[in-house]
Amino acid sequence: MRCPLLLLLLGPLYTVIQAQQIYVKETLTGIIDQEAILPCTISSDPNIRVSQIMWEKGGNSIAVYSPQHGTHVSEPNRYQLLEPSPSSATLRILSLRAAEEGDYSCEVTLFPAGNRKATTKLAVIAVPQNSAEANSEALANGEEQTVATCRSSNGRPPSRITWQTSLPGNVTTIMTNGTNGTYTVVSRYVMTPTSQADGMPITCNIDHESAAVPIPLRLSVMYPPEVTVEGYDDNWHLKRNGVFLTCSAKGNPHPTSYTWKTADGSSLPPTVRAKDNMLYVDEVDERVNRSFLCEVTNALGSRAYRQDVLVREHAMQTQTNAGAIAGGVIGVILVLLLLAAIVFIVIKRKGLHSKQDRGTYSPKTRVFGTGKPSQEFTYQDDGELDKPLKGPGPMRDSGLSPSLGEDEDEEERLKYKVLEDDEEDERFNEVGPMLQLRPHPQIGAYLDDDMESQTDGSIISRTAVYV
Repeated sequence: MRCPLLLLLLGPLYTVIQAQQIYVKETLTGIIDQEAILPCTISSDPNIRVSQIMWEKGGNSIAVYSPQHGTHVSEPNRYQLLEPSPSSATLRILSLRAAEEGDYSCEVTLFPAGNRKATTKLAVIAVPQNSAEANSEALANGEEQTVATCRSSNGRPPSRITWQTSLPGNVTTIMTNGTNGTYTVVSRYVMTPTSQADGMPITCNIDHESAAVPIPLRLSVMYPPEVTVEGYDDNWHLKRNGVFLTCSAKGNPHPTSYTWKTADGSSLPPTVRAKDNMLYVDEVDERVNRSFLCEVTNALGSRAYRQDVLVREHAMQTQTNAGAIAGGVIGVILVLLLLAAIVFIVIKRKGLHSKQDRGTYSPKTRVFGTGKPSQEFTYQDDGELDKPLKGPGPMRDSGLSPSLGEDEDEEERLKYKVLEDDEEDERFNEVGPMLQLRPHPQIGAYLDDDMESQTDGSIISRTAVYV
């Protein structure tokens, strides 16, 4: 019975103790040779009394505060407690060293609750001193050399160095321990330099906990002069005036002098004048027909370029750019016209073949009626429907026209024939074109037996199918 009663009496106090909290920063970063502030506060409660607040590292006491006994610090020249009280005891480290990196615990003694502890993880860093430079003595001599160097000194933790460039090469990196727990990192970019690498960009990227620092550089590669001569168009002819040659050179260091010579060692012709990197020819004559040398010098040596000049008797006929463009345009137009003509001919031939295919339809023989002589009909091309229909030939007497005896004169026969043609034309105009029945020449008698007279004066077939 006593245990339940004791728990009942201590229950409210247990709740207050559990509610008591200690507040610190879980992680903190400090910089070498600068101060660091580590706060520690205690939530206040009238039922709880703070007997002591103590900061320790690795089990060793650094500073202690007690409301009854005051403050005690192990190394006053390095540590301090800022305005300690029963609710706060902030630790101040005056000058950080690399060895002071680690876990710091704030332990509070509470009555009657006992001890409570909270820990701050302190990281100590050192901001490095960064620099980079291109090797001004790199020489394009075919040997591998260091062309750029990047340095990050006295940093903590050690810096990470990378290079960014389009030039092929290798990287060598060395790290050494500095004072007070710092590190120095030196990285070198190594390659076989060429004249094309001179002035090319390269960047040293330094990555550290404190900052990321890019350092752009331009390479410097020393090489002797590289020389070219411009201005000769292979059309130097007699009596031509105002021509000249230009000597262009680049090098590191920059070229210091330009010298014009003849390849055979003779002096320059009287009509030729040399000034710096220019060679002027006032008037072309036979004496200009030779080879000229432009020699350029810098600190690493001299290099020369040879230009052969051929003097022509007459000027070459050259096509101007405008003439070339006009000729090209005319050629394109002619090609397009030719293609259009070919397409037109092809389309027209296809149309003719299609029409011929419709006009040469193979006729088929159809038989109408039963028990009577057969009649052959020929399919007529659509293109002939616009033409007037013509009768198949002289019709035999079907009883609709007056009988003509053999002793009638020929004039009456012709008169009756004209009347029959007029009646046939009137029927064509009334009903339009239709399928024509063409009697087979061998069975002409069939038409007389098949035709039937109508009340309107027309004559139709008994067996033909009309469209």
